[in-house]
Amino acid sequence: MRTHVTVLAAIYIALGSIGVLIALIVVVSVAGGGLISGDPEAIAITSIVGVSIAACFAVIAAPAIIAGVGLYRRRPWARLVALVLGCLLLLAIPFGTLIGVYTIWVLTRPETSQFLSSDFPA
Repeated sequence: MRTHVTVLAAIYIALGSIGVLIALIVVVSVAGGGLISGDPEAIAITSIVGVSIAACFAVIAAPAIIAGVGLYRRRPWARLVALVLGCLLLLAIPFGTLIGVYTIWVLTRPETSQFLSSDFPA
């Protein structure tokens, strides 16, 4: 199970990183579009819209990174966070469903609970 938990941690860190990257791309492209226009009103509107959309992506990506780092560091609380994210990912057909099923399969195994507990030898 050690390998599966490590792979799952890497998947969640990668998913969260992609979300943060998308947030940065949204800010640059939307706010940059307003800057290119040169119109002060367009700059203000596109900046607000770009930052708002990027903040949504970042807020969604943050739990994935937190869960991935927690799983990598074998924190017991990360199991619950990753299970919740895995259940939510079931709705994101097709890749999210695969990741969600894998998450549920890995984290509901009794060996995984023991591995993530603090008394399991490293």
